[in-house]
Amino acid sequence: MFNIVLVEPEIPQNTGNISRTCACTGAALHLVRPLGFEITDRNLKRAGLDYWDKLTIYYYDSLDDFLAKNAGAKMYLLSTRGRRNYTDVKFKDGSFLIFGKETKGLPEWFVRGNFDNTLRIPMKGEVRSLNLSNSVAIVLYEALRQQNFFGFDLYVD
Repeated sequence: MFNIVLVEPEIPQNTGNISRTCACTGAALHLVRPLGFEITDRNLKRAGLDYWDKLTIYYYDSLDDFLAKNAGAKMYLLSTRGRRNYTDVKFKDGSFLIFGKETKGLPEWFVRGNFDNTLRIPMKGEVRSLNLSNSVAIVLYEALRQQNFFGFDLYVD
C-alpha cells in the first residue's frame, strides 16, 4: 500500500478527488493541517462520492507532527523544484508520496532538507503546475505500475 500525503490542502474538490483515487487504489490518505476547508465540506464529500468508508485516512496537526509520527519511512516529495523526474525512481510498497498545498507547494525548508528525494512531473512551457489531484494520480499510478498492480483486478469479463 502506498501513502498519499497532502500538506495543508486548500481546495476541497481536489482533496475529494484524491480521496476517491486513494479508495480505488488502496492507498492511505494522510492530511496535514491546517486544511483550507472543513472535513465536512459538501464539496469535499461530493467529490469523494460514496467512497469515504473505503478509505484509510490519517490526520496530523502539522508537518512536524506528521514527520515525527512517520520517522524512518521512505518519503518522496513532489515539487516543481525537484531535479529528478518521478519516473526515475523505483517506488517501494509503503512509500509516502508527499504533495504540497495548491497555491504554494511544499515548504522551502522541507524541500531543501530532502532534495535527493524530491521529484517532479515534467511539463512544457511557462505553466506553473498541474492540478493537485491530477499530479497525485499520475505519480500514484506510476508507483502502482512498478508493483505490477499487485492485488488489482486487471481484467474484467
